[in-house]
Amino acid sequence: MPKAPGLRISVTAAAELGRQAAVAGTPGMMHLDLVAGGCEAWTLRLRPGHLAGTPVGRADGITLYAPAEQLQLLGGVALDYRGDLTGGGFVVRPGEGIRCCACGTAFSPRTTGRDAGREMGR
Repeated sequence: MPKAPGLRISVTAAAELGRQAAVAGTPGMMHLDLVAGGCEAWTLRLRPGHLAGTPVGRADGITLYAPAEQLQLLGGVALDYRGDLTGGGFVVRPGEGIRCCACGTAFSPRTTGRDAGREMGR
């Protein structure tokens, strides 16, 4: 299965992705795409289903798909999920070559900075 080099999905993220996919009627399939903006260059958007993407990660029965043109931006990204009694959400954990904002929802590749997406026509 093709995947972004270094894209990791934590156990807690896989469990929440699986729960959300099942509730949405697309068991085992979630879609991730990157949208411009936020505290850093890219913010994650997660939606249920396949949505014509390329498989980029698989963990605990869930396959995560993403647009093929965004694969190189996902290298070094780790997807995690944190929750408590007040709520929860997906967060990006920095890996090699990744800079995350303090809130954990946006990231930039260190080598290209905030202008990384301009080359992709965002």
